[in-house]
Amino acid sequence: QVQLVDSGGVSVQAGGSLRLSCLAAGYTLTNRCMSWFRRAPGKERERVALINGYGGTTYADSVKGRFSISKVNAVNTLYLQMNSLKPEDTAMYYCAGRNDETCYMSESFYPYWGQGTQVTVSS
Repeated sequence: QVQLVDSGGVSVQAGGSLRLSCLAAGYTLTNRCMSWFRRAPGKERERVALINGYGGTTYADSVKGRFSISKVNAVNTLYLQMNSLKPEDTAMYYCAGRNDETCYMSESFYPYWGQGTQVTVSS
């Protein structure tokens, strides 16, 4: 059974940094596409960052230059380093995984999801 467990979300002040983690069980991150999504209050879920099975990364314009996605296959963990946080980054953050190395923009292509971890950024 595949399980993705998100953690690391807390309340921080604007300008601060956080690192989110997504630990996978029953599933390997090796050669798999993994992504981080977020849902802000009253908004649809949006893709924040992805890392494909070859290590290539893509970021939403709103986080480019501030967020960094990475994974450590040896410990089966996906990370999202978030720097220079802004109040508009406040959201529930979810990791998501696919069964192959190719990434897609739409959340409908991701069969595996974490439970979410809340990030709150105050001004």
